[in-house]
Amino acid sequence: MEYPKLSTVAELLKPVTWFPPVWAFACGAVSSGQPLAAQWPLVLAGLVLTGPLVCASSQAVNDWFDRHVDAINEPQRPIPSGRMPGRWGLYIAIIWTVLSLVWAQALGQWGFYACALALLLSWAYSAPPLRLKNDGWLGNAACALSYEGLAWITGAAVMVGGVMPAPSIVVLALLYSVGAHGIMTLNDFKAVQGDLQMGVRSLPVQLGVVGAAKAACWVMLVPQACVAWLLLHWGATWHALAVAALMVAQWPLMRRFIASPVERALSVSAFGVPMYVTGMMVSAWALRLGYGLAGGTVA
Repeated sequence: MEYPKLSTVAELLKPVTWFPPVWAFACGAVSSGQPLAAQWPLVLAGLVLTGPLVCASSQAVNDWFDRHVDAINEPQRPIPSGRMPGRWGLYIAIIWTVLSLVWAQALGQWGFYACALALLLSWAYSAPPLRLKNDGWLGNAACALSYEGLAWITGAAVMVGGVMPAPSIVVLALLYSVGAHGIMTLNDFKAVQGDLQMGVRSLPVQLGVVGAAKAACWVMLVPQACVAWLLLHWGATWHALAVAALMVAQWPLMRRFIASPVERALSVSAFGVPMYVTGMMVSAWALRLGYGLAGGTVA
């Protein structure tokens, strides 16, 4: 049997994609209000779970079931290029999924449940018969929930002893998940031709590139506005203003993106998304200070 090179396995697992769920987990840990330094082994275990395990397994799953599309859009990837021999792409996806579930058992009941749901969504996103990614609305929703909401909730749940986090934590995690749907849409503009050929109904295919660009921008902006309003309502005035300022700063990039979607999608990803995720951490710190939490500054 031919085995893949370690460098090819690393490329398949795409470490560059691990940042969003790792960041969301960190936001969840911060928002829990629990001491971080005293529980650093637990935090580290959660970061490993969300990035090198769960996210990496989702990348392997996606690359295996996308190998025919990638042969058109990105033939240099490990599987369509032949550098990942035989069915090793599928084997690695299964192995990493099992490793993720085993690892998650050490992080409490809700941490394990969130991990299991994220893995289920990652397989449903890529694999038949569901293959949610064939529809841009459903596929991006599954991906956004896994990368942002569930990772955030996992971070908070792990820090509070494996139980369900406070409602305000869950609400902010879900709002940022909704906004992340727009971020996921940004990735679809690089593959419009391949999606058309393979029958993938991404949002640029369904709505046209301009319509999809407008949808992505509004889906990103509205949840941020809701977060800013909630923070203001909870009394976290400065945090609310910071989130609002970061949201407004994204608008010039979005205007240029709408005018030239395919060419400008990368600029929004490179410069707009960092402002979005900065707002996530700002919101997490507001919760850490007790705003919006029962028994905190504002109940």
